[in-house]
Amino acid sequence: MLAPVRTVGTDNGTCPLLSILPSRGLVDEKFQIVIMNLLPTQEVTIYCLHQSEDKDFWEAFGHYISDEHGIVTVAKDQSLGGTYEGTEQMGLIWSMRPVPGSRSGLRLRKTNVLTPMVIHISVYSGHLSEGFSEKTPLATSVTERWYVAPGVQRVNIREKGVRGTLFLPPGPGPYPGVLDLWGGGGGLVEYRSAMLASHGFASMALEYLAPEELKTVDVDVSYFEKAYQILQNHPKVQKDNLAMLGLSFGSAVTFSMAAYSKVIKPQCCVCISGSHVVPIDKSLFEAFEEIKKHMNKVRMNEKNQVIQRDIILPIPSDPTLKVDVGRIKCPLLLVNGGDDQNWASVESAADMEMMMEKAGNRHLLTVLTYPDAGHLIEPPYSPHFRATNFMLQEMKEKIVMLWGGQTKPHAYAQEDAWNKILAFLRQHLCFSSNFAKAKL
Repeated sequence: MLAPVRTVGTDNGTCPLLSILPSRGLVDEKFQIVIMNLLPTQEVTIYCLHQSEDKDFWEAFGHYISDEHGIVTVAKDQSLGGTYEGTEQMGLIWSMRPVPGSRSGLRLRKTNVLTPMVIHISVYSGHLSEGFSEKTPLATSVTERWYVAPGVQRVNIREKGVRGTLFLPPGPGPYPGVLDLWGGGGGLVEYRSAMLASHGFASMALEYLAPEELKTVDVDVSYFEKAYQILQNHPKVQKDNLAMLGLSFGSAVTFSMAAYSKVIKPQCCVCISGSHVVPIDKSLFEAFEEIKKHMNKVRMNEKNQVIQRDIILPIPSDPTLKVDVGRIKCPLLLVNGGDDQNWASVESAADMEMMMEKAGNRHLLTVLTYPDAGHLIEPPYSPHFRATNFMLQEMKEKIVMLWGGQTKPHAYAQEDAWNKILAFLRQHLCFSSNFAKAKL
């Protein structure tokens, strides 16, 4: 554990004491920040600074007033201003934004999950909103946020043309498995799977959109079936105890596989910000060609940010134009943001509910809709990105995509949804009640 750090004294000659516990923790674990030895009712700013793997700096800060004992407790006291307001224990993390003067359209994403996010937290005298680098803090400390718990194994998967990364929890296993699919941005995104392994699931992050190595014409239903079988046949995975988890375009894949595949038979599915309107029944190339036909519905806002949600609106009534979710035979959890500007996920969920009601499998469906949350509902305390740079697959065109959402409600959605996703997976994949939460 890192020792609390004392630096510059206050006017009364005492040294402020900054404590962050735990100093090392998982990214979905809350920490306690307490500052002691301040003057009574002293105005201070708590400041957070992080340098990303891309060498960009991210910051957040809150304005506090110490109590009559000269103490600020972030979990109990209100931030009166800054990048977040109110009593927000993790506000310093979820309200992080690029420092002034940074490149535009940035998104903070961890690529090397085997190293921690290193976050510097400092306390300054007064209520500051800028110029932090020119001032000397009263106290400063460092905290590490990890995506992998001790003992989690990372295994490269390069088998039968399938590309991915399998994360295995500590211990001999076997474990329930999760096939983890991200969206249309492509690439191999590992951090959610790393976190799932830290909570006891063997999770395989699947790469299925990679412009250089995987051509969309070559990725079809059989690719996902092979990936599922690789996970299923791993000696440390419970072969009859698997789930699929998809975000955005990954949800379209998940709906299609759960409804139609004779190979993929998950015990449950979780779909975040997705739609059933893009069936994946042939190759990804054909799915993208179908989407391209509706690109005339794309809008731009006054900031030249792309609003893509109308592409699938109105939701078609023709059953051949969407996944027949009435065929899904396992529990299905939908997680949606009420301000999703990228995909009409809320309207899709309403249509799926009607289709499943008609088919007699509505009892399998759980829908979580979060008002004022956007499209990118990520693991908890991830900063909120209303709009970021994005590369359109198949068009090789860089745009600024509007994802939607407001910072505070989006942060609430990410924390609440993550806990409910873990609970849902445990309910349907785990037959043991002593499922301990991983800690560092």
